[in-house]
Amino acid sequence: MARKKKISLSRIVFYFLLISYSVITLGPFIWSIITSLKPTSEVNNFTVNFSTLSFDNYIFLWKKFPFARWAFNSLIVASIVTLGNLLFNSMAGYALARIDFPGRKALYLAILAMMMVPGQVVMVPTFILLTKLGWINTYKGLTIPFLFSLFGIFLMRQFFLSIPKSVEEAATIDGLSRFGIFFRIVMPMAKPALSTQFILMFTGNWNSFLWPSLLATRDNMYTLPVGLNSFYGQYFQFWDQVLAGVMILSVPAIVIFLIFQRNFIKGISTTGMKG
Repeated sequence: MARKKKISLSRIVFYFLLISYSVITLGPFIWSIITSLKPTSEVNNFTVNFSTLSFDNYIFLWKKFPFARWAFNSLIVASIVTLGNLLFNSMAGYALARIDFPGRKALYLAILAMMMVPGQVVMVPTFILLTKLGWINTYKGLTIPFLFSLFGIFLMRQFFLSIPKSVEEAATIDGLSRFGIFFRIVMPMAKPALSTQFILMFTGNWNSFLWPSLLATRDNMYTLPVGLNSFYGQYFQFWDQVLAGVMILSVPAIVIFLIFQRNFIKGISTTGMKG
């Protein structure tokens, strides 16, 4: 009986912590949604007058600024970079996991070591190189340098190590080449890891600000985060309109996570990322 009371108390504490964490994380997001629907005169009011809520801020932003162009740029950049990462990270991860070539272990250790280096260290030389190539304000500059990632390679290698070698040996006996095994056998089995990588890469590049703000200096090449930042600088006092822009920026990432969340959780558990 005493044991039962102890379990019940632990459950109460557990649910209390979960609810508290949910309120802390979701509260600011819900407040942002409501504020984005308020008129400017009610932004500083903590009460909600449902009769005055409207989509006027969203309509104003869409008509006043080139949001469609910025959204198109973000979609192009995020899509190309994500697809490139899915392909190149998978090929590199498979090679490190399955192909025995000279220097494989040293290369893997080098990748792990480079993952520890902050991105800011290579920012200046990369920017100078892209400037000399004339890739500023181009889609090439916004996409090609980011078509692969060290973390993505590590992620895919961990997943490919979990695939039994007998599967590939059976495919080899059936006459498939190395490329045939990779594209027809291994890649279909890697859907959980690919979904995980897709969510991380797409949302990361969709929300990316630092590099696009350096490489896109013309209005027509802005991505949504960069365009929203320029808008914030001119109209910072209008929080309702700023938050409306933030909500527009958030929608695609939320939709993609909801679509792929099942495979995302499965991918986390099969690639050694869980705690």
